[in-house]
Amino acid sequence: MSAALELLRAAQEGDREACEQAVVENNGLIWSVVRRYYGRGVDPEDLYQLGCLGFLKAVQGFDFSYGTCFSTYAVPKIAGEIRRFLRDDGSIKVGRSIREQAQTLYSIRERLRHQLGREPLLSELSEAAGLTPEEIARIDLATDAPESLQQEVGDGLTLEGVLGTEAPEEGLVERIALREAIDGLPERERMTILLRYFKGLTQEQTARILKVSQVQVSRLERRGLERLRKSFEE
Repeated sequence: MSAALELLRAAQEGDREACEQAVVENNGLIWSVVRRYYGRGVDPEDLYQLGCLGFLKAVQGFDFSYGTCFSTYAVPKIAGEIRRFLRDDGSIKVGRSIREQAQTLYSIRERLRHQLGREPLLSELSEAAGLTPEEIARIDLATDAPESLQQEVGDGLTLEGVLGTEAPEEGLVERIALREAIDGLPERERMTILLRYFKGLTQEQTARILKVSQVQVSRLERRGLERLRKSFEE
């Protein structure tokens, strides 16, 4: 195991000095995410502290046996911590009932992760929670940040694949601005991309949530992807 991973493992096991050293050694990674959230009315140092919290949560939750690059796992955790703060204390507000449902879902997810030794499938989470995939998607989209450009949708596609990007995981840090491009899409296109490529729903399931036809979902998806491709070319 490399020295960097040994340090992360020591930090995960509660070594305080290792935690501090891991933060120092990953300062560039944390700041690369933090900079994406400048101009939101929050002091950069406060954003950095949130980023550090997200980083340490990533250290605690990282599975060394899974074979995933740590930065791939850490970047969305860092971004998620910042986005949660902006939602809770900034301009984005989420209702209490949705928050409670999200907390219940989080607990169920964690239980399934430990039982299965992997991330639960949407169908497994649906059965355990007694909620439809569509209901889970609504809750997740309201309360959480998408975590991966490589998550497969129901028909095996990934956003990274359809955009034609084969960037290494380190490149994902530099391209995290893609999330900002998604946020800038027209509402229907944004929801379609999020539901399809981050929540893994089929076009049919997405159509039911958006209350449109599957043909309309196909068009929305095509237009949204085209805008995102252009953002990669700029």
